[in-house]
Amino acid sequence: MVLGGIAINKREVGSVWEQRVADYLLNEGYIVLEMNYRTRYSEIDVIAQDKEELVFIEVKYRRDARKGHPLEAINNNKIRRIRNAALFYLRDHGYIIDQTMIRFDAIGILGNEMTHIKNAF
Repeated sequence: MVLGGIAINKREVGSVWEQRVADYLLNEGYIVLEMNYRTRYSEIDVIAQDKEELVFIEVKYRRDARKGHPLEAINNNKIRRIRNAALFYLRDHGYIIDQTMIRFDAIGILGNEMTHIKNAF
């Protein structure tokens, strides 16, 4: 893939867009707590605080719509893995699960257009 005249791989493209998403979230008043949180089962792209809510955010990018909108790639299996990773994060960081307000958002990037869906799943 070529971005700004420089050839880069898919992981690098993902990192570029995840950083742009982090910048967008900061602009919207979120506090970005962590990026690319990994467990042995899954990864959460961005974890942020939005007022009283802890937000787990899945970021999907596609250069064009040939394979559909990027948000269509978030299937039930992916949702289950993200939710399990969120439980690990909550436990590992000392949150009381039933007393913590959480939300799962999705941000899809198609070309240069970003779509943010709150409470996506």
